[in-house]
Amino acid sequence: MKNFVIDFDSTFTKVEGLDLLVEIALKNHENKESVVKKVKDITDKGMSGQLGFEDSLKQRIALLKADKKDVKDLSERLKNEVSKSFRRNQEFFDKYADNIYIVSSGFKDFIIPVVEEMGVKPEHVYANEFKYDENGNIIGFDETNELAKDNGKVNLLKNLKIKGDIYVIGDGYTDYEIKASGLANKFYAFTENVQRGNVLEKADHIAPSLDEILYLNNMNTAISYPKNRINVLLLENIHQDAVESMKEEGYNVEVYPAGLDEDELCEKIKNVSILGIRSKTHVTRRVLENANRLIAVGAFCIGTNQIDLEACLEKGVAVFNAPYSNTRSVVELALGEIIMLMRNIPDKNIAMHNKKWNKSASGSYEIRGKKLGIIGYGNIGAQLSILAEGAGMDVYYYDIVEKLALGNATKCNSLNELLNKADVISLHVDGRPENKNIIGDKEFNQMKDGVVFLNLSRGQVVDIPALARNLKSGKIRGAGVDVFPEEPKSNEEPFKSDLLGLQNLILTPHIGGSTLEAQENIADFVPNKIMQYINTGSTTNSVNFPNLQLPTLENAHRLIHIHRNKPGILAKMNNVLLEHDINIVGQYLKTNEQIGYVITDIDKQYDKDVIKALKAIEGTVKFRVLY
Repeated sequence: MKNFVIDFDSTFTKVEGLDLLVEIALKNHENKESVVKKVKDITDKGMSGQLGFEDSLKQRIALLKADKKDVKDLSERLKNEVSKSFRRNQEFFDKYADNIYIVSSGFKDFIIPVVEEMGVKPEHVYANEFKYDENGNIIGFDETNELAKDNGKVNLLKNLKIKGDIYVIGDGYTDYEIKASGLANKFYAFTENVQRGNVLEKADHIAPSLDEILYLNNMNTAISYPKNRINVLLLENIHQDAVESMKEEGYNVEVYPAGLDEDELCEKIKNVSILGIRSKTHVTRRVLENANRLIAVGAFCIGTNQIDLEACLEKGVAVFNAPYSNTRSVVELALGEIIMLMRNIPDKNIAMHNKKWNKSASGSYEIRGKKLGIIGYGNIGAQLSILAEGAGMDVYYYDIVEKLALGNATKCNSLNELLNKADVISLHVDGRPENKNIIGDKEFNQMKDGVVFLNLSRGQVVDIPALARNLKSGKIRGAGVDVFPEEPKSNEEPFKSDLLGLQNLILTPHIGGSTLEAQENIADFVPNKIMQYINTGSTTNSVNFPNLQLPTLENAHRLIHIHRNKPGILAKMNNVLLEHDINIVGQYLKTNEQIGYVITDIDKQYDKDVIKALKAIEGTVKFRVLY
């Protein structure tokens, strides 16, 4: 029989209860900050073993000026501070309530209301207790309680004489002492909230979450794919919000600031479950051949041309991007550059820095009444159309796909028609192979003399030497370029281009979508889609998988089967379930030309033979189970 002895402060909850109680009690006190700091310093010394616990507790209580109302407020606050991995494993607390004990140097007064809500029995809570005066003010604590003394947890457990094996989960030195005394089989140093160096050194196992502990003990009740076993690799300075959300989910996250070339990524990706990239890293077929555990790829940008989507599909790897998250940022940069280039600001700025004063209206124009030609009328092109029209421009657009005009925009029936009309041309196309060099010498010749030209879409869609020639000749009066056929992998590499040093030219380092707002939006959107896919099987917004929006899984097990799109596989799956007398409570199927994606919810326990049989069906690409 396995029994779990769990610490409360910084383990069951994210915070130290007494520290938070001091903040609550002294919220209007003039010396609040200094007192709170003193209490936290004493707490850290006590938890790390630098200060005897009894002394630590007495010193903190002496600084505390709280009453029963403050303690009640603390309990309510702590209910919102329960560690995330504890929250998501509620079934563990429900199923093993008889074998879970809270042993804490904190106080029952605020611990019981919190843990009882999670299903822990009040009689299984062992902690200190406050003493109050007649007005409800805290005046001390029960000093006869074993947990108020040094080595208190050890002495308490000796007296409890719990039958069976004991596994201790905690973050402090006093938790380690239980194992050191011989009373526990294992001590798990819990690091989801805090890490104490000298405690980690003593641990039998360092556990970043409760998921890890349940996995090691074959007790994963809330999840089937152990989150602590999901390794995430995030490249190219992906926003910290994405890092934090994936860590909070229980994943192991590694961050790398730059892009990786093919050889580097082949080596790095071998044990990666989730890969996050931006535009510089290419996920090739060769890379995917080395990706033995890959479940999903997140493109933290709009485009996915840097990813071999077909190879991902063949490997059963879902790809997600952020198609709308940085639209506004790119549009604002485009509109700003149009205004700057029409006024010849880049050259005027350089002249001023060189101490040249040239006040003149020559060559400077308003954008009002000018014709803007937008090539590619997708999300960005369409939004630029609206903003530019609001600024007084006449908007024309061309797209190979039929698109409805927004506002007063005018559709052009051919690229040539747009090139002949526009005073300003802005490219907003994707990076598909057929778009390579769609703008070259021929297209520049068809443009008006003195046109302003922008490319904030993909580097390979413009012939750069041709653009340089037309800038030098004056055919193009000004240009803004944010993307290039070859870009440095990191900020440390030099930038090289035929465009360097040319007049009335704005060069930016692929920052069209690089605003804090856009990066925060992307860092929220992409991880959420990936985590939803892993947790529920939903593939909404995947760019390569059939899109399925699935209901929440309740009182069932969910089987996820990815297979080659060929006849008869669904029938074979259902025959396997029939042979094992398993009832289907829900089934969802979506296919595309390459794969079939089947979700099956079943209402009874299954054995390993069922899983083996489903995996063995010919054409199976990937299979996993959600409990």
